Amino acid sequence: MTDLGSLASSGGASVIDVTDAEFESEVINRSQTTPVVVDLWATWCGPCTTLGPILEKVIAATEGRVVLAKVNVDENPAIARAFQVQSIPAVYAVSGGQVVDGFMGAVPEHEVQAFVDRLAPGSGAVADDPVTLVIESGDELAMRAALEAEPANERLVVALAELLVGRGENDEALALLERVPGSDDARRIAAAARLASAGGAPVDDYDAQLEALLATVKDDDDARQKFVDILELMGPDDPRTAAWRKRLTATLF
Repeated sequence: MTDLGSLASSGGASVIDVTDAEFESEVINRSQTTPVVVDLWATWCGPCTTLGPILEKVIAATEGRVVLAKVNVDENPAIARAFQVQSIPAVYAVSGGQVVDGFMGAVPEHEVQAFVDRLAPGSGAVADDPVTLVIESGDELAMRAALEAEPANERLVVALAELLVGRGENDEALALLERVPGSDDARRIAAAARLASAGGAPVDDYDAQLEALLATVKDDDDARQKFVDILELMGPDDPRTAAWRKRLTATLF
């Protein structure tokens, strides 16, 4: 995603139509004080006509605590490019000049309500820590959008990588984690990704696997990496970890 602030106003209504020329003032600048929900739509989009009125209703009920910026993507291609829109409707929440949440497709009113409730002042989540809001939402689209703005944000990288590992996309997760190689959490998720690719390591069978691997770690790089990865998953708080590390060192040296 390009820098949203690079797009180049006014208003006090809770629902506004925004053009490419107005984007900076009506979305970026306004979001410094009031969360802005950007609704990317088009006249030919059937689901957009379903979602639009729901967004307008729910956001109007906030009485100005959240603003809805409606963007016709056909008439405003620069905004569409900035959000890297691939399908519509696409909805993004912007706070402090950054994308902090989002979803795609026509969702039911209760989901829209929950989305807007996370933005309304009072919860403090957006104002205090937009990254926390994105991570807690579990929304992959929002995490990817936030990473465009902060590509080396350790918490975002780890959260997205963990999501990817959870559904078996281990290679992408490992490539992503290379952005934060010094992170303890990154090493743990990377270990999980490698072990998953190699067939996993059942939690109740760590000791048996480590014992079997110990015989080959000295001459087998893959076995040594798997041994270390299992220790990463066990973590420093597991009382077995230190003992197994000592045995590994004794075997190697």
